[in-house]
Amino acid sequence: MNQEEYIRSLFVQPDEVLDHVTKSIKQQGMPSISVSPEGGTFLTMLVRIAGAKQILEIGALGGYSGICLLRGLRKEGHLTSLELKQEYADLAHENLKKAGVGEQVTYRIGEALDSLEQLEKEGKTFDFFFIDADKPNYSNYLEYCIRLANPGAIIVADNVLWHGRVYDETDQEDSTRALRAFNEKIAEDSRLESLLIPIGDGMATARVKEK
Repeated sequence: MNQEEYIRSLFVQPDEVLDHVTKSIKQQGMPSISVSPEGGTFLTMLVRIAGAKQILEIGALGGYSGICLLRGLRKEGHLTSLELKQEYADLAHENLKKAGVGEQVTYRIGEALDSLEQLEKEGKTFDFFFIDADKPNYSNYLEYCIRLANPGAIIVADNVLWHGRVYDETDQEDSTRALRAFNEKIAEDSRLESLLIPIGDGMATARVKEK
């Protein structure tokens, strides 16, 4: 048993709803890149601890993370999910409906940076952010999240260890370099309190300081 299996054996319970989401993603030929089961448990717990009412998700895929986020959300809360592809958002919404939380989500389709710019123009703010989309734009997404954040908001980003590639200095692939830059930014930004949590493929977690 390795570290990941040990954590999962203790803290992740069987979940038919999330198992269905995983199967539906495979059946649709979509990439199997949802947040890890223990990462999903972590998201639910963090949202609940934060008492979040408004969540912004960047990258919906098939709805796995969306369900985990909404499970921690207050009943009057809402999830805004940004997704590049309409077919991914459609599957995610269908899965959220089956999970009984489909009424609490709104999808915005298209390039996430365009949607973030529009949200800023609309004056939208959020209590919790989850970044799990194209890696080269992680630092750009982080900057928007900080600008859209309510004081004390939580920002979480997945895949920041990139299967160990970020600390392999010989790996100079574009996504790897982008994630290294993101990790350095979230660690050093004076507007944030942050830490990299080594569960799943690594989850960078930050709190936006009150001004």
